[in-house]
Amino acid sequence: MLVKWMRCTVVDRRGFERGQRKWAGLLGEPGFRGQGGGWSRARDGVAHLFGFWESRAFYDSFMARSHDRLHSSQVGTYKDMQVRLFEYRFEVKSGFRPVFTDADLLRVAHCRVRPDRAEHYTLMQEKVWNPAMAGSPGMLRGVFAQAHTEDEFLVLSMWDSTAEHGKYRTERVERLALRAQTGADVAAVAGDVIDLEPSWTV
Repeated sequence: MLVKWMRCTVVDRRGFERGQRKWAGLLGEPGFRGQGGGWSRARDGVAHLFGFWESRAFYDSFMARSHDRLHSSQVGTYKDMQVRLFEYRFEVKSGFRPVFTDADLLRVAHCRVRPDRAEHYTLMQEKVWNPAMAGSPGMLRGVFAQAHTEDEFLVLSMWDSTAEHGKYRTERVERLALRAQTGADVAAVAGDVIDLEPSWTV
């Protein structure tokens, strides 16, 4: 499964949101699995979107045929668009589906890993971070994905409430990072917490 992460700064909020509803047209696209997103809590006017496709081939076909038509109504409503593609590696909690309807909050972590530590980082994600996140009340599901550059990873988790995500953050993250030797693996990490916008869900 292909995971597409889009991030941009919105300059015309009303126009952007109106254009966002046009993406409902994705529903008829072969290989499309789901899309959702919302507004960054930390950065005013920054929008994040996450799309899921069965394969790169289906995605490339969509980009060649239908993308520009769906996108046309949003042209000029944002700036600084960044798009990254990742391949699904494994789920963070069993039963992952690219569904956003029951979530209230998204958490994204984007990690650049030292090239000689990618294998260890992946193992620690599986053995240390995943069980901790999966055991947190309020964590619904998540996905761990890797870019073609091989040293770039995405961890996306869906939460049913801010309060539950807050508990996980404060109680456990420092302890888990020590256990997983995250400091030795990760060269750079950027993250965001996103308030899900239900009208953007496809």
